[in-house]
Amino acid sequence: MIATQMTAHHPAADLSETIPCDQALGRVLAQPVITQSMVPSFDHAAMDGYALTTSTLIGNGPWALPIRARIAAGQAAPESLSGASAARIFTGAPVPKGADAVVMQEDVTRHGDQMLLTRRPARGLNIRHAGSDMMEGEIILEKGRRLRSGDIAACAAAGAGCVEVLKRPRVALLVSGDELRMAGGVRAAAQIWDVNTPMLLASLAATDAELVASVQGADHRIALAKQMDEMFAMADLVITTGGISVGEEDHVKPAFIGLGGEMLFSGVAIKPGKPVSFGRMGRSFWLGLPGNPFSAFVTWQIFGLALIRRLAGETVAVPARRHVVTKSAIRRKPGRCEFRPAMLAGFDPWGRDYVQFDDFTPSAGVKNLVSADGLIILPADIETLPAGSLVLFQPI
Repeated sequence: MIATQMTAHHPAADLSETIPCDQALGRVLAQPVITQSMVPSFDHAAMDGYALTTSTLIGNGPWALPIRARIAAGQAAPESLSGASAARIFTGAPVPKGADAVVMQEDVTRHGDQMLLTRRPARGLNIRHAGSDMMEGEIILEKGRRLRSGDIAACAAAGAGCVEVLKRPRVALLVSGDELRMAGGVRAAAQIWDVNTPMLLASLAATDAELVASVQGADHRIALAKQMDEMFAMADLVITTGGISVGEEDHVKPAFIGLGGEMLFSGVAIKPGKPVSFGRMGRSFWLGLPGNPFSAFVTWQIFGLALIRRLAGETVAVPARRHVVTKSAIRRKPGRCEFRPAMLAGFDPWGRDYVQFDDFTPSAGVKNLVSADGLIILPADIETLPAGSLVLFQPI
């Protein structure tokens, strides 16, 4: 549902910027990258050696050829090789017209301005031909791709000194709860450290989102609605934590609905994080995460990161998952899909990853996240799994 509802309404969907390709790592292409010329743009030597024309080698050899030219990388090649002759050539240098092989220097005996060759080379030996890597006008990177370092190399090779990328989605964060205090600050006996704000700010910093606001939400419906209304005016996505259950002190969801927000879903059959909610406010979106830190962490990993990727225009928004092998048996209450923190613990005899995990993680606890490499995903209808079972694993 998230992907289908977002394509036409992202307020920055058509906003892009052109930046140098060396600054584009991690950004999402707004337009495809098209090669400006063939790559390589001319036939060149793949190694140091001697360029020659194989058809001029008469008989069974050995062959003695005069060396009539010297060509280094960056130098223009002579018009052509004349008759049975050779050119000293270096890696990357253009191959002269008529030459169809480059014999590596280790296979040649040189005496002054002559070379002696004892074995006939194959045509095309050690020559990188024009267009063998990329053809002119070829699309090498599609719109919607998140650029990696290898992609930057391809952009430069294609002659794309700059690329057009989508602007970063604007994100606002509201963490509700009058009981919350900044970690390390002063707190009363009934107050607790704020875990969700630093956790989500750190995670957002690792994405290509632009943080435009981060505030502590008021535990009063009218004041909270005013805060959220201001955030929707400036952001493509408003993220909240807490206040989305059905208690008398849960004001976030009623405030969102009171502002005229459209609820796209409210509550998902997962553990932890059942109250997680998602909606749209005009041309912006709202993601409501639970207040308990572990629940907020899991739902951010499952929904939040995919949502940021999609808002950023990435065509592949789902995080990579793979199968791993459980090191111990699992017994659980069926009914909801469960996401459980797990640690990679070596390999089984077939080279598959083992994972180990605790039997129980409280929704407010985060200690298990310290050792976790990812989350194992347990289907809703599974009650028991023996040790050695295959389960899905999503890296953190």
